[in-house]
Amino acid sequence: MSADPSGLRRPRHPIPDFVKTALNERGLMNAYRARPAYQQNDYVGWINQAKRQETREKRLRQMLDELEAGGVYMNMKHPASEKT
Repeated sequence: MSADPSGLRRPRHPIPDFVKTALNERGLMNAYRARPAYQQNDYVGWINQAKRQETREKRLRQMLDELEAGGVYMNMKHPASEKT
């Protein structure tokens, strides 16, 4: 078993197709990939843990909006991702 190059110590969540599609449709895949591995993993895990479809869609919209705006991660300031 090889080590995860991202350095994550917790299980890595694979990106579901509907998340990939949404990122590509909004042109945000690069913004997503620019985020640290833990943020990518947290977003995907958080979206997938929703029991209801409505909640999953709401969380997906929040992630997309945060990536588009920059400077925000899970409703918290994230200066490292601010757009210049």
